[in-house]
Amino acid sequence: MMAESPQPPALISSVTVYSLAACAAQLLLGYCLARRLGSKCSATDRWVLVWLFYDAIVHFTLEGPFVYFSLTGTVASSDNILASLWKEYGKADTRWLHSDPTIVSLEILTVVLDGLLALLLIYAIIKDKYYRHFIQITLCVCELYGGWMTFCPDWLIGSPSLNTSNWLYLWVYLVFFNGIWVLIPGLLLWQSWLELKGMHSNKRGAGKKSR
Repeated sequence: MMAESPQPPALISSVTVYSLAACAAQLLLGYCLARRLGSKCSATDRWVLVWLFYDAIVHFTLEGPFVYFSLTGTVASSDNILASLWKEYGKADTRWLHSDPTIVSLEILTVVLDGLLALLLIYAIIKDKYYRHFIQITLCVCELYGGWMTFCPDWLIGSPSLNTSNWLYLWVYLVFFNGIWVLIPGLLLWQSWLELKGMHSNKRGAGKKSR
C-alpha cells in the first residue's frame, strides 16, 4: 500500500490573519490620528494625512524592526513576534528572510529618511507651512525610487525570489502592498504639480494686474 503524500500547508494560517489584521490596525490608527490632528485641514488634506500617518507608522513599527532583525541576524532565524509577520511576507519574496543586501540597504534609507520626511510633511500640512510641497515631492520620489529598486534587480535576473503561485502572494502581498506605495505617491506628486501650477498662474495674474 502506497504511503499518503503529505498535505501542503494551508494558504491562510493564523499568522496570515494576524499579519493582515496588524496592517488594518495601523491604517485605523493613522485614520484616527489624521482626524484628531488634522481637524482644521481640508477634506483632501485629511485623507493625505491618513496616508502619511499610516506611512510613518509602517516605516517605524514594521520596517524598523526588519532592519534590526537583518542587521543582528536574519528574519528567518528570529523568533520575535514581528519577525513572524515578515516571515509571512517572505513566502512571497524570500529576500526579506535572509538579509538581502539590496533590500536591507533600501530599508535603512526608508526607515530613516522616508519616515522622518513623512513626519515633517505631516507637520507642514497641519501648520500650513510654505515648504509643504517641496517635502511632499521629495518624499514621493524617495518612495517611488525605493519601490523600483526593490523589484527591478530581481526582475532583471528572472525574479527567482518571487513566489507568484497563488492569489494571496501575488495579488495581496506583492501587488497590493507594494502597489499602494506607487499609486498614492504618484497621486500626491500630481497634487503637488497642480498646486505649484496654480500658484504660478496666480502669481502671473497678480503681476499683470499690477502693471
